[in-house]
Parts: sequence; structure tokens; C-alpha cells
Amino acid sequence: MSPDGVDTIALAAPLKTADRELFLTFALAAAELLVEVTPEGRIGFAAGAFQSRLGQPPEAWIGQPVRQLVALADRATFDAHFGLLLARDRMAPTGFRLNDAAGTPVSIGGLRRSREDCHSFCISIAPTPQWAARPVLADAAEFRRSLETDGAAGQFGLIEITAAKPEVAAVIDEHLTGALPPSSRAGALGPGRYGVIGQGVDPGAVGRQLEGLLQEAGHAASVNATSLPLEAPGLTPMQATRALRYALSAFNRGGVAGVVEAGFDKGLNGFVAHAYTRAAGLRQAIAESRFRLAFQPIASLSTGQTHHYEALMRPEPGGEAPQDPQQFVLLAEALGLSAELDWAVLRSVCAAARLARNTRIAANISGLSLQSPSFRGALLAMLDTEPLLTDRLMLEITESAEIENETEAGRSVAALRTRSLPLCIDDFGAGAATYRYLRLLRVDYVKIDGAYVRHARRSEKDRAIIASMVDLAHGLGAQVVAEHIETEEEAGLMRTLGVELGQGWLFGRPGPLPGRG
Repeated sequence: MSPDGVDTIALAAPLKTADRELFLTFALAAAELLVEVTPEGRIGFAAGAFQSRLGQPPEAWIGQPVRQLVALADRATFDAHFGLLLARDRMAPTGFRLNDAAGTPVSIGGLRRSREDCHSFCISIAPTPQWAARPVLADAAEFRRSLETDGAAGQFGLIEITAAKPEVAAVIDEHLTGALPPSSRAGALGPGRYGVIGQGVDPGAVGRQLEGLLQEAGHAASVNATSLPLEAPGLTPMQATRALRYALSAFNRGGVAGVVEAGFDKGLNGFVAHAYTRAAGLRQAIAESRFRLAFQPIASLSTGQTHHYEALMRPEPGGEAPQDPQQFVLLAEALGLSAELDWAVLRSVCAAARLARNTRIAANISGLSLQSPSFRGALLAMLDTEPLLTDRLMLEITESAEIENETEAGRSVAALRTRSLPLCIDDFGAGAATYRYLRLLRVDYVKIDGAYVRHARRSEKDRAIIASMVDLAHGLGAQVVAEHIETEEEAGLMRTLGVELGQGWLFGRPGPLPGRG
């Protein structure tokens, strides 16, 4: 370590000497780690106590994703803040844990460094005096995002707990994270269903430890744990992500036995061979539209009046296709049938819209369909044939993090906007990429990911993120929808944060569409 306390300095694109000295002097006066980051989130400059804190010199981090400096359990939240930094040029100091063995509490802040020849972000990382170092139990959506972005970071396991008494869940919630190292991640995927991931995590050992704790507490319960290999050399990253989503859905519905039945007993690659035997049946179910639609209202938070409805697909019984809506959609994604499913659902939504008066219906289309020239051509032809549909439809773009061909997606959005068809981004804030897509797609509405809404009552951090999302959306001319609103308290909180529209059981459950005829 040099006399000034800096291990070493590594620089991908050298700054001028005066700039570098000023940069380091101010930043390292209050921080131990300093990085300069590209808009893609990769480190181009590193300085500070990397060796002592993280076991590697600064130069070893050049080119690495900046999110890897943060503990696995905090990366989903860091992604949201980094996305806001991209969009708003500043990240206020925020508490995270460092990706070291102790999960050291740190404060991370950032600012855009803009010049004619340089567009990057300066991020400082400083230890904070106190923090609850124990990992936090994530909800299903948070855990899924962590798994999709950091699946290669360690072992992945699923734990199923069967108990007669509901109070067992509280015992598990209290002790599960305590059985894991700070750099790991645990999530509650559903009643009695948990996921764990991290370096050195042994799902079987964690399961046995939990079973012992339950017995000591006087609870009769059985614990079943399994590991799910994530290596998928035969799959593209996108295919692996879709397969993983289907695995989590199968586990949530059927436990460990459901995972095996879905073909995941040999990992993600084993699922592919199993799934393609079901492809013909699923394709036939889509072609024959073996589903019905349920419609859930989206209401104004200021008046309570319905603004529009979202059409939700519900599979019909019979056949080999999954009966659960989420599994149906996820299997279609995993098998590359998203565009076929989107078109079948959109046709049904249009049929309902033709019969509904003074009602606008939101139809979901995947980011995959938005990138498809053939899907775009068919959709535009339908709208040009029936211009009235533009007054009765809205398109809600789901899984926007899967947009790989931004050029084609942009062409689709531009063509739809010339026809005045409203567009909405679903699950806004679920990943850093969604902030970039907000600028790219120029939508009329954004729907905030429900995980933030659920946590907002007890989490100041989530409230601050929502407020920033609202400001960003309004600055780009989009209104905001908050989903998963179940109480008047939640509706009031969203209203105070500037959200205009709400969706959830408070305003109505999915059901028949009123106003037909």
C-alpha cells in the first residue's frame, strides 16, 4: 500500500494528471473505494483499498461489472439506483453491503462525469458505522431477479417445507438467512417454498439445520431440499433465463417433485429435452386459443374511477399445456412461442374491444414480439384495417429486459405511435435496463414493479426509489401505474409519491369485462 493509503491505481482511459489528483483527493478523503464506470456499468478506473477489502488489487476490477462490488443480496436494489444514476446523473449516498466475507456496510454515491470526449460516472464507496449484516429474506420477484443476473455466483438450491401449523413460516423467515453467509441470497418463493444462492451454499445442509431448529421449537415439519445445476452450455443466456423462470414457477406450484416432473432433475439443460416433447401440445393450445380472458381494472388514485382494464390470460382445462397462467406463459417463452401466444391473446383482446363501449383494454406483448418484424407487420395491418381499435387498445410491454434488438423494438414503437396507440412498460425498475428502455421506447405509461409497492410502507429506500421513478417518468411525459395495491393505505402512499393510477384487489379482482354491447 502506498503512503497515502491507496493500494494502487488502475486506469483504462488515463485522466490528465491534475484531474486525477483532484479526483482522488476529494473522493478518497471520505471513501475507501473509488471507481469510474461506463454507462454499461463496467469499471474503467479503480482506486482505493481494493486489496485489503476485496482481496484483489484495483487493476483486477477493470472491465468488471460495478454491481459485483456489492453483496449478492443487495444487487437488485443497486441495479435500480444505478439505473436512476444513468437517467438522472446523480445517485444520492445509499446504504448497501460490500461483496466481502463480512458483508461490510457501505454508503455508495455517484455522479455523472461529462465532457465532450468522456461520458462516465464517478462512484465512491465508504464504510458506514453500523448495519445489520444479516442477509435479508427477499420476496419471489427480488430473488428471481438476483438469480437471473447472478446465477453464476454460486450454488443454487430449493428448499421445500411441509408443516401443519402456519406459525412455522415465521420460524423459517427468522432463521433461514441466519444459516447463510452474508454474501448469499435467500428468498421466499411461496408458502413453504424457499430459494438460496451463493458461494459455498449447501441446500441440503441448510435444510437439515432448519429441520433441527423446527424440532427444537416443537414444530412437526418435513424439509426437502435439492440443488439445481445452473450450467447450461447448450443454451443462450436468454434461453437459460426463460428456463430458470419456468423452474421457479414449477417449484412454487409443486415443490421439489414439481421441479423433477418439469424435467429439471438434471438442471437447465435436462429441461430442454423434456420441454420440447411438450412443444407440439402447447403450440396447438395456442393456435386453438384454449384460454379465456379476465379483465382487471386500473383506476385513478385521485378519483377511484376506472381508467382502463388489463386483459389477463387464463388457460382452459384439458390438454397437455399448463393450466397455471404463469407456467403457460413461461413455457411459451422457454420454447420460443411468445410471439404466437401474444398474437393469439391480442386477437381475443381485439374481439372483446370491438364489443366494449368507452373502454380501453391493455393487452400484454413481450419484448420478444416487439422486436419481431413479422409481428409488427401483422399488428400494423390490423390497426390500419380497423382504426377504431386504437381508441380501445393499449399495449403493455412485458419482460422489457429481454429486448436485445433495440433497433427493431424502436421501429415498432415509432410505427405504433404514429397510429396514436398508447404504450406502457410493465415491471418498471425490475432491472437497470428498463431505465434505458424508457427513453428508447417513448411510452405513455410505466407500471412500477410490484416489489417496490409492497415494500414501500416499511422501506424508506423503496419509497425514495419510487419517487425517483415517478419524477423520471413524468419528465419524459409518461404517467405512472402502481400494481399490487390492496389497501387504502397503500393507495394513499402511492398517491403522495406522485403515482396517478393503481391496480390491485383494492380496485377489483380480474373478472368479466363490463360495458359490452
